[in-house]
Amino acid sequence: MSGIEEFYVHTATVETHTGAGAFGDTYASPQTIACYADDSRKLVRASDGEQVVSETTLYTYTTYAGLFTPETKVTVGGRTALVVKVNTNDSGSLGLPDHVAVSLT
Repeated sequence: MSGIEEFYVHTATVETHTGAGAFGDTYASPQTIACYADDSRKLVRASDGEQVVSETTLYTYTTYAGLFTPETKVTVGGRTALVVKVNTNDSGSLGLPDHVAVSLT
């Protein structure tokens, strides 16, 4: 436990983007995770270098980092958004709260 878990008072449903096929984008089965959702609007740089407005940032366990590939669908608070950017914050031996910050459209 990193000490940040008590703040994970929200849940989100994550459908990881797995690729595109003949019939459009494909997604993994939905997973429900514990998180903290911050609905502050901010400008972020997406993985392709483009600046995008993020409407929500999710904070959750580092073990979930692999779920959040670009274009993954995340539903939180009744709104579905796409992953723009993911930051994994691992403090190593410092013992600070490890977490993932996920910027959503």
